[in-house]
Amino acid sequence: MQTLLEINGSLNMIGYAIATIAPALGVAWIFASVINGTARQPEARGAMMSTAFIGFAVVEALAIIAIALAFVLQ
Repeated sequence: MQTLLEINGSLNMIGYAIATIAPALGVAWIFASVINGTARQPEARGAMMSTAFIGFAVVEALAIIAIALAFVLQ
């Protein structure tokens, strides 16, 4: 039989797995919007890609913070 302390570490990793859903959806929406915008206005591709990479970095920072908190709280 496991004690509550042993189960606690597993719960942090389950919480991290759930927390990665938001950054994954964010990255998907960012690049889907860039593809859609490029299809509508091909000459603006450069401006959209630079903005998309900045957004990508910000969204991925959420995932990095989430994994750091998952290990710190473990």
